Amino acid sequence: MATDYDAPRKTDDDIEHDSIEELKSRRVDKNAASVDVDESEQAEGFELPGADLSGEEFTVTVIPRQADEFTCSRCFLLHHRSQLAKEVGGLPVCSECAA
Repeated sequence: MATDYDAPRKTDDDIEHDSIEELKSRRVDKNAASVDVDESEQAEGFELPGADLSGEEFTVTVIPRQADEFTCSRCFLLHHRSQLAKEVGGLPVCSECAA
């Protein structure tokens, strides 16, 4: 909808004298500018090829923390001791968190 910015603005006196029908039509126009929501369920029927993993079982081998590794006290990631930057209060901090 085009807006004429050169048109004179209405004063408070002009707004008080607007008819109820005109105010109702303005309210309808404001609602027409709202975003339309696509209520169709198109995404429900869309399936990616090879995406159905519901019948799959995954096995992961968990290796315990090694002697040369530490867990950062800030990011809680496991790092090699070469990434140990400092210890704060006796807790290890990695080089990424120390920066």
